[in-house]
Amino acid sequence: MTGPATILVADDDAAIRTVVRQALTRAGHIVRTTETAAGLWKLIDDGQGDCVITDVILPDANGLEAIPRILARRPGLPVIVMSAQNTLSTAVRATEQGAFDYLPKPFDIDELARAVASALAASGTTDEPPPVPEDMPLIGRSPAMQEVYRIIARVVPTALTVMILGESGTGKELVAQAIHDLGPRRSAPFVAINMGAIPRELIESELFGHERGAFTGAAGRTAGRFEQAQGGTLFLDEIGDMPLEAQTRLLRVLQSGEYTTVGGSRVQRADVRVIAATHKDLRGAIDAGEFREDLFYRLNVIPLRLPPLRARRDDIPALARHFLDRAAAEGLPRKVLDAGAVDAVQRHDWPGNVRELENLMRRLAALTRGDTIDAAAIADGLGEPGRVAAAPSVTADGLAASVELHLARYLEVFGEDLPPDGMYERVLAEIERPLLRLSLAATRGNQIRAARLLGINRNTLRKKLTQRGVDPTARTD
Repeated sequence: MTGPATILVADDDAAIRTVVRQALTRAGHIVRTTETAAGLWKLIDDGQGDCVITDVILPDANGLEAIPRILARRPGLPVIVMSAQNTLSTAVRATEQGAFDYLPKPFDIDELARAVASALAASGTTDEPPPVPEDMPLIGRSPAMQEVYRIIARVVPTALTVMILGESGTGKELVAQAIHDLGPRRSAPFVAINMGAIPRELIESELFGHERGAFTGAAGRTAGRFEQAQGGTLFLDEIGDMPLEAQTRLLRVLQSGEYTTVGGSRVQRADVRVIAATHKDLRGAIDAGEFREDLFYRLNVIPLRLPPLRARRDDIPALARHFLDRAAAEGLPRKVLDAGAVDAVQRHDWPGNVRELENLMRRLAALTRGDTIDAAAIADGLGEPGRVAAAPSVTADGLAASVELHLARYLEVFGEDLPPDGMYERVLAEIERPLLRLSLAATRGNQIRAARLLGINRNTLRKKLTQRGVDPTARTD
């Protein structure tokens, strides 16, 4: 392309048109704006435009529905969609219709400029994406979730391996299921396996299957999860708990696309999309010799980090109402949250994340008298009485009592379902992080003194700082 590019902007908000025009003009582009779809059609029919930016809601048309019409008139013309309807469904529908990119409002103007630059540099069109179900399993319009939606929308049409990272209870399997359900493999099986829930000696058999007589008790041939997921998606949850010997076999499958059953000799082809997930720090596990670095890079092609619930507090009321609606649909009494309850759920830190919130809403739906849940009911459900208890003394017994109380409440939120395996490591991590940060703060960042205070050597301190993600230069006021 020679000379400046012409960007067509369609939005009924005059302020947005002005801001976008000024920013893109400063970037060296020619900008033509309109507030209607009809105005956009005229510009396109006149042969103008090297890139289109359109809002979803226009006075005379739906921007998403207009994309196929734009591409029919001008094949290859990149279209960037803006929308205040910040849902996963909107993000994926934009991809479905052929949009080059999707930007949730409000957006960063520099991000828009980068999207325009990428659109102008790109060529060709993408394959037709799958239809988007109306009832999406993911809820939230916070900026953190918007980034999750955008990544999902981009990886759905591909066969790339995805690594979902996040704390326990953030919804990693829901995301994996959504990627499968929206992708080209949606008519084939979605098979999930939790690495932490299977005895180490049985993992290879579970993954790859076994032949009769392969080991004591193998009375017949059994298909493994790779075979069960053939043509579809295999979700490897808690991949950080996989033993090293099984990691080696998994790496070979990912490299070659082939495997053999335990006790078998016939090579089988694995036509499977792999999605992995973990709450662990895999880089720390690599440093500790507990996870293969080459396997990590094979799995971490597209990293997708799910935010903890405390990082998306604006989404909490909508999630709570969704879980109450679901409980009512399943036969529990219909309940609503009053203003005090909404404030209470937003202020809580939710160590168990979305799973903890869902379990609390179910419990309150079943046990709360009347049809309204108030702040007192939330506090009781969370084990937070109205009066403030005296702080425990800073002694071994006092600290142990405080930790025991916290863990008791944590386990309580899961009800009859226990949390995922690996609680020991998670608890150690939660205790070590503040201990490391406060020790560094007490010694003004002097790692030699901090190591002496903790009773460990400096190399161990450095390793733990890396393993626990603690910045040794950060201040703790």
